[in-house]
Amino acid sequence: MVASERTRWFALALLCAVQFMVVLDIAIVNVALPSIQQDLHFSQENLQWIISAYALVFGGFLLLGGRLADILGRKRVFMTGLVIFSVGSLLCGLAWSETSLIAARALQGLGAAAITPSALSILTTTFKEGRERNIALGAWGAVGGFGAAAGVLMGGILTDLLSWQWIFYVNVPVGFVALVLAPILLTESKDAHGQSHDFPGAVLVTSGLV
Repeated sequence: MVASERTRWFALALLCAVQFMVVLDIAIVNVALPSIQQDLHFSQENLQWIISAYALVFGGFLLLGGRLADILGRKRVFMTGLVIFSVGSLLCGLAWSETSLIAARALQGLGAAAITPSALSILTTTFKEGRERNIALGAWGAVGGFGAAAGVLMGGILTDLLSWQWIFYVNVPVGFVALVLAPILLTESKDAHGQSHDFPGAVLVTSGLV
């Protein structure tokens, strides 16, 4: 449980900011696709994989990410996901070819799949059941929805004012700040019966989805 009332709501703000970043990255590349295609000489048939690599790995590993968060610790998996996502974002900006960008996008998706279920579990263990938890979950969900809507707008602005690389670089300082604040604002929690979860089943389902 988070130590105080104020810290609890700061924790919500942190989790919302990270979720905004994760959902934003699903749509933010749309406007930048022509610039990316020109710079990295993407073929038309492979261009869609810039979006699909992220979305498929993100969706495919969500179940496994949730299981790992329950067993290993929600804050630990959340922070690990942040590191993976931030490194993936940096590699996307540094990409030099089709393959390198698609692989980096998949790495971003893997980080997102660890972040989202662990953040949701942190919220449910941080806020008491009832009105307080409903407010927290509503805010978290609304911010995620806004991230999806804002992705196209932000992608266009960053691509026009800077370059397409910045739609990825912008995640790095956000991830760094979140990593600094997470140990201060979040507390660790696990599922007391986590070892009994169907971990092999989660792996099989994830493999099937991917």
